[in-house]
Amino acid sequence: MKLSTIIIFCFLILGVSSQGWRTFPREAVQGAKDMWRAYSDMREANYKGADKYFHARGNYDAARRGPGGAWAARVISDARENVQRITDRFKHGSSGHGAADSRADQAANRWGRSGRDPNHFRPAGLPKKYK
Repeated sequence: MKLSTIIIFCFLILGVSSQGWRTFPREAVQGAKDMWRAYSDMREANYKGADKYFHARGNYDAARRGPGGAWAARVISDARENVQRITDRFKHGSSGHGAADSRADQAANRWGRSGRDPNHFRPAGLPKKYK
């Protein structure tokens, strides 16, 4: 019963094709790791203006894994932005502080997930080790 529920969930909710349901969980885990690697690199680099590049790169790498990776990237990106919106509200009230930055982050996320080159957002001077 549990297995059939999981399979039906994947087909209906996640939109997994009949060919991809076996690989979807693996792709999702690998995509989550790609997102974590981009986040870790962003924190390590601590480079002004590189935020959008790391958003795009994490989503790009995850989406290249397949539908599971793209799903993981979307879920992680949306969750991160929603959490940030809530914490910004506590820090700054309803001033709208950070709303433009959040929209720009989501645009970079979509850019990467769509398969476009994340280097579009790469700032000049960012060390080559962050690829």
